Amino acid sequence: MKILLSPAKKIDISKKLQCEKATIPPFLNEVDILIQHLKKLSPEDISELMKISKDLADLNHQRYQEWKKEGKLGENFTHAAAAFDGEVYRGLDAPSMGIEECERAQKKLIILSGLYGVLRPLDLIPPYRLEMGTKLHISQEIKNLYQFWGTKIANYINQTNEDNILINLASNEYFKAVDKKTLKSKVITPVFKEFKNGKYKVVMVYAKKARGMMARYIIEKNISDIQEIKLFDVAGYSFDIHQSSENEWVFVR
Repeated sequence: MKILLSPAKKIDISKKLQCEKATIPPFLNEVDILIQHLKKLSPEDISELMKISKDLADLNHQRYQEWKKEGKLGENFTHAAAAFDGEVYRGLDAPSMGIEECERAQKKLIILSGLYGVLRPLDLIPPYRLEMGTKLHISQEIKNLYQFWGTKIANYINQTNEDNILINLASNEYFKAVDKKTLKSKVITPVFKEFKNGKYKVVMVYAKKARGMMARYIIEKNISDIQEIKLFDVAGYSFDIHQSSENEWVFVR
């Protein structure tokens, strides 16, 4: 079983996992190609391309110019699962995982990335910004990151996912990068809803945190039977069979 998560925009390299092991992201050759294109962009280009402020554009321009694809833990690099700082990762709370859980997460968890394609929890990364939806022109034929990654992400999942079960806790923006025609896995997409004003609806800030909490739950419980995911009861959520379908499982509170 594999679990998919989206990254967060913000990265905090002061955090790390309890496990001292570190691995190298699997698609560094592709990262090099993207970085070479990003290095050619001015801060103004980056600001327009990514719809970010001048200060953020200046910061990321500097990052691209000084880019090192590999480094040591603590030297401007940290574990991917600890680096991202957002609601999903507050739910996951990877820095609090024990060593056994970290090793289990390494086998189960895939973080999708615009720059890296896929990241495993122990992969070392520096601060960066490149969202999957960015329309970065690589060539005449490749005009965005979805086209750049093509079938690579789906092929990686096929090669590493022995039981062909995929728990999709990623956003639509990122899951779109997984080529569905190539993917061999059965996909289960959990959806998290809150009871508000007499009806259930998705509240994104809560849904994001719940995605991280469910990823943590699967890792902690070492779940291999997908039916056990329906027992998820963290933070007051419970499985709602009436709102769920075969591939979309709804959890409410």
